[in-house]
Amino acid sequence: MPPTPPPSAERRAAYAAELAQGTDRFHEPRREDCPWCGSKRLRTRLRTPDQVQRKPGTFVVDECADCSHAFQNPRLSAEGLAFYHRDFHEGLDGLTDRLLGARGSRGRHRAAARALLRYAEPESWLDVGTGHGHFPAVAREVHPYTSFDGLDPTRRVEKARAAGHIEEAHRGRLTDPRIIGRLSARYDVVSMFHHLEHTRDPREELRAALTVLRPGGHLLVEVPDPDCAFGALLGRWWVSYGQPRHLHLMPLSNLLGELESLGCEIVATDRREPHIPYDLAGALALALGRVLPDLDAPWRPTPPTTLQRTLHTVLARASVPLLASVSALDHAMAPVFRRTRFSNAFRIIARTQS
Repeated sequence: MPPTPPPSAERRAAYAAELAQGTDRFHEPRREDCPWCGSKRLRTRLRTPDQVQRKPGTFVVDECADCSHAFQNPRLSAEGLAFYHRDFHEGLDGLTDRLLGARGSRGRHRAAARALLRYAEPESWLDVGTGHGHFPAVAREVHPYTSFDGLDPTRRVEKARAAGHIEEAHRGRLTDPRIIGRLSARYDVVSMFHHLEHTRDPREELRAALTVLRPGGHLLVEVPDPDCAFGALLGRWWVSYGQPRHLHLMPLSNLLGELESLGCEIVATDRREPHIPYDLAGALALALGRVLPDLDAPWRPTPPTTLQRTLHTVLARASVPLLASVSALDHAMAPVFRRTRFSNAFRIIARTQS
């Protein structure tokens, strides 16, 4: 059984002790060159606080003037990532949580699974960063004769197996030599849905994915599109910036070039279907989160008074119809956004050498 969470006062004291040491220690030294191409021509694209949890700290996204790769700089250390990932869903109201998790809808999962139908009839499929295994649970409806396994660094992957969403649960990171050794050349398909942007070294992740694929196997990748016009229009309120959890934002051309350099054949790219209709509602949710932060979050220095909690509850409930209306607008405009530079994600399907 999971450990019982400590009382709120104890959790607040634990966070206070950590934050008393400052947040600079959570960052690695700042890079002076691009991690993708090595260019020293960098510009600051974004400077922002934690927009979702509102934990203390400031995060910078730099962009390379030569290859357009965008990356968190200075990057969070392993300790920093653990700190800012902890309690990620703490305090999110139901609608905001659904908005920020919109990429996990059944319809999106089904469409992504169907994208492979014209290229492969896989016997085995590994979903990397599977979480609770929601994608494999839906994808098996499209590929009923495929064996789906999941890999995730958290205990969620074990819950996914217990729920019957996957057949085998692999807990860890794909780049771990022990994982690679155990899964080498085992799968016909490897999928990575909004996974690469969270990794410390996306190139290493791609090489590891190709290692666990069989000859002629397929790699399916979906990531946020840093060229999306919403990034410039909404600035720090653009959901896909995802600070501090997103470490990289990779242009389509960079990923295509990397996969081709690894000997892959690009069989499909798509900027339309992977678009997630949540940019406007997500921006509003983030803005409301700044005005109406979770008063009970354990990283806040003091608990709220009864009056503060009451006012927060009233205002938060009053904002729900507005959020729902803007979310409806996102969905209504999705057919237009998908066909323009407002599309916010892209998909690549690549095939390894036979």
